[in-house]
Amino acid sequence: MSVAKVTEILAESDKSFDDAVKQGIKRANKTLKNVKNAWVSDHSVSVGNDGKISNYRVRMKVTFVLKD
Repeated sequence: MSVAKVTEILAESDKSFDDAVKQGIKRANKTLKNVKNAWVSDHSVSVGNDGKISNYRVRMKVTFVLKD
């Protein structure tokens, strides 16, 4: 039997939502071991003074398995 834990993280990118997810998972793997999946629960953008998107943000719930 395995036990998993879920933690919520926020990540952002100036490129895309996809890149924000990739950066978030990359960073999570530096701290958490046995990361198994992530669920993007929310996403948003920041808009600059020029009316263009300046940042893409995602809120993710990351699941990782705890070791015995």
